[in-house]
Amino acid sequence: MTPTKPTTAERISLISVSSTMKVMADADKLRREGVDVVDFSAGEPDFPTPDNIKNAAIAALAANFTKYTPAGGTVETKQAVVERHKAEFGTDYKASECIITVGGKHVLFNLTQALVNPGDEVIIPVPYWVTYKDIVNYAGGKCVFVDTDEAKGFELKAAMIEKAITAKTKIIIINSPSNPAGAVMEQAEFEKLFHIAKAHGIYIITDECYSHFLYDSKPWSVASLPDAKSTVLVAGTVSKTYAMTGWRIGYGLAPEAIIGAMMKLQSHSTSNPTSIAQKAAVEALRGPQDSVPQMLAEYRKRRDFVVPRLREIPGVTCSMPAGAFYAYPNVRAAFEKGGMSTPLEFADRLLKEASVAVVPGEAFGTNDHVRISYATSMEELTRGLDRIDKFIRSL
Repeated sequence: MTPTKPTTAERISLISVSSTMKVMADADKLRREGVDVVDFSAGEPDFPTPDNIKNAAIAALAANFTKYTPAGGTVETKQAVVERHKAEFGTDYKASECIITVGGKHVLFNLTQALVNPGDEVIIPVPYWVTYKDIVNYAGGKCVFVDTDEAKGFELKAAMIEKAITAKTKIIIINSPSNPAGAVMEQAEFEKLFHIAKAHGIYIITDECYSHFLYDSKPWSVASLPDAKSTVLVAGTVSKTYAMTGWRIGYGLAPEAIIGAMMKLQSHSTSNPTSIAQKAAVEALRGPQDSVPQMLAEYRKRRDFVVPRLREIPGVTCSMPAGAFYAYPNVRAAFEKGGMSTPLEFADRLLKEASVAVVPGEAFGTNDHVRISYATSMEELTRGLDRIDKFIRSL
């Protein structure tokens, strides 16, 4: 008898299905069935891509800029990235220290694949973005989770990270502002962490996806510190900043040797990012920046509506996010009152019974919360929060 072969490689079992994508798919399925779903799951701006960026893509098409580019992106796109990063943060990267990728997630995947050996430890603050855990596991690394202080807005101190460092620590991943909690690591603490990491010979990956969406402070990058290049690895994207999620353009800033390793991997996986999208990204980075503060002002308005409204609901507490566009309410008292034991069960019932889609906290490493994206209209926010309120009060 011929032995039964496994259908997939064992390493694929190290990756879980993206919870955010699953919730979005479930909500979409209900919508196609005619259900009026309010969707708070998607982590993407509801604003259109600015016209100047779209026009740059149209011009690229008209000029037949539709062929392969270098695997790691065009020099023009890389130069636009380093120029914008310098203008915003005062850094001094060269184009050779930059890679253009198929979205910000791709940067993080390439970095972990290029750097993490089996058994290496990667420190990840909790709550964390869903992908961090899976890409570290896929590389054969070990995730070391560090709890943040929910009572202080999911505050993260350098000392919390320092306690988790061992001889096997290879990387610390910091996402500030963070997804899902919107927490911001104070600049002084980030600087302390940089010096700790440098002293231990550990890399810091700074995920700057939401770097421009801060409510109470100015954008800042740990990569701007003196002599940061050997320690700090930047993962960035145009997706959120310029409402370009579907264009799939991310970028990495790192020492040339690491960029070279990432490009080697990329050349055998995706090859180059889309040529047309790169032209659009160049315009986004070099063109008018007025759309960014306009979006931030609208997000602030929404945040200042969503959080107080959540706090009015019995059994719900919620910290005030300092950045990004997510609320991360603690709903344990509410779902326990309704005889539920997990945020996953709460989110499932909320979607089925109230037609509101949220992402359960298990996806982000906590067992008390759900994530609500307020990157949607005030009308939808009002409708959805009213439904959540009614659902919880009826439990």
